[in-house]
Amino acid sequence: MALFNFRRDSAAATPDADTEAFLKGYSIEVMPRTAEKVEDFRALLPKGTRVYIAHIEGTPIEDMVATARRLADEGFVVMPHFPARIIPDRATLADWLARYKGEAGVKQALLLGGGVNTPAGEFDASMQLIETGLFDGFERLHVAGHPEGNKDIDKDGGDRIVMQALKWKQAFAERSDAQMAIATQFCFEADPVIAWADRLAAEGIKLPIHIGVAGPAKLQTLIKFAIACGVGPSLRVLQKRAMDVTKLLMPYEPTEFVAALAAHKAKHPEFGIESVHFFPLGGIKTNATWATDYGGASAVPANQA
Repeated sequence: MALFNFRRDSAAATPDADTEAFLKGYSIEVMPRTAEKVEDFRALLPKGTRVYIAHIEGTPIEDMVATARRLADEGFVVMPHFPARIIPDRATLADWLARYKGEAGVKQALLLGGGVNTPAGEFDASMQLIETGLFDGFERLHVAGHPEGNKDIDKDGGDRIVMQALKWKQAFAERSDAQMAIATQFCFEADPVIAWADRLAAEGIKLPIHIGVAGPAKLQTLIKFAIACGVGPSLRVLQKRAMDVTKLLMPYEPTEFVAALAAHKAKHPEFGIESVHFFPLGGIKTNATWATDYGGASAVPANQA
């Protein structure tokens, strides 16, 4: 299976029916500093798009809440990140939630461990955030998924601890009123992702999967983010491709990766991947333009609908 697609003239992009259906309801991730560069998200994203707001360690909560308020005012569904290891205590978490709910009407959240080695306080995992009860009443809670494993958790390279945690979250979903889903790290190969999703189903984990997809970007940019995010097998693929100087200078697009998953979903409607979640590593506008090119009616910006 081909792993990469390199940029063609956007005029040549023809929406495929399977891809169009697969991209319906896609989500995208921003940070306060990247959101500031976008004049109006309604010119880029479909109406009602879920927009995750990544909370990087050191980002003031005021900036996070202001971004959430701005996106909500423009008509988008806001889902802030709550990284357990950067939250010092229950009081801080309660304060953040009060601000999000009071100032931006936030009712959805992504709960994750967080990309730091040493916890700032009493929280080390997303399950501890859930157990506080502070998210009771939220309409939707997403948790993190790692199709290529997570060596920060399973240090032996396996997935025993991660799988146990997902089973715990599945059990919580079954007794909770909140809608839940797994939002994954970005990936580049369809076959391993399909195998991972099928394994979750076989293990009794039925939470819908929102598969992480890296948006169009330079290969060097992808390698930088892959190293920072701990993407394993995909990183080796990227590094191998980077040895070809002609391809190193050409931007990557996720066209073939998305199309392969879309075709599989079309053939197997019960397949666990429910949606696409974009990491706009090459820029929000660039990612949104790609989605518009390949998503057809599923990706028409709000101000053009």
